[in-house]
Amino acid sequence: MEQKFAVIGYPLGHTMSPFIHRKLFAKKEIEASYTAKEIPPQALAKQRAELAAMDGFNVTIPHKEAMIPLLDGLDDRAALYGAVNTVRCRGGKMTGYNTDCAGFLRALSGGDISFGDRVAVLGAGGAARMMVFEAAVAKAAVTIAVRPSGLARAQAVKEEAERKLPGASVSLSTLSELSGAFSLLCNATPCGMFPRSQECPIAPQVLDRVQAVFDAIYNPARTVLLQEAEKRGIPAVGGMPMLVWQAAVAQELWFSVRFTEEEIAGVIAQADEELRRRSEQAE
Repeated sequence: MEQKFAVIGYPLGHTMSPFIHRKLFAKKEIEASYTAKEIPPQALAKQRAELAAMDGFNVTIPHKEAMIPLLDGLDDRAALYGAVNTVRCRGGKMTGYNTDCAGFLRALSGGDISFGDRVAVLGAGGAARMMVFEAAVAKAAVTIAVRPSGLARAQAVKEEAERKLPGASVSLSTLSELSGAFSLLCNATPCGMFPRSQECPIAPQVLDRVQAVFDAIYNPARTVLLQEAEKRGIPAVGGMPMLVWQAAVAQELWFSVRFTEEEIAGVIAQADEELRRRSEQAE
């Protein structure tokens, strides 16, 4: 019997998840379907029984936190972040996981990038919080840089990290005042995302004091931030590897399989090509 999976969120727009998961299914010759299910926030709880009847699903904005009370179990990493992006269903019971973190770590590893001792994280949303926590777990000192309007949210992330991870070193800055040297700079803001592809979240000269860059944006594949890093010969990784790896880790949980670097590289290339095709059609 064909197993059934989906991504849930609202709105979903032109999500890449079905394309990526179907390519991953093909790598392991898995017979399964994967669809996109738009569920408005007010309807999430009413969909619990229908979701639990599936074999598994992914969770995106705005349900990553709201899904937790509906679950029967929670993985340690998901509990740490207070957010889930993957759910495994067994016998009507749902267990939540966070594979964004594994996707992020494997994307860094694939680019031969490590946290080092001082990390800057741009943004204070869900992805930024995950990056702050992972950097703190790696014992790096973390600076969260945001627009002035985001300082309150950044302060909340700082306090949560320091509460959950005793010994964590987290400081705050505005994007315009970010200073000092960093072993890694991570962009978790939408600045530079299509269609505003010419924007950069920081002044390019900040990169003169940075050893490596990760940009969570995958459309376009080469953001202005990545281009500026490359001009300086700085190792840099974009968002598509993270997107594909987090999907692969979800399938590793669902099917007890293991994907190789070579297999994932092939899917990343296919996803990049599909994104280019969609962009050309939209023009």
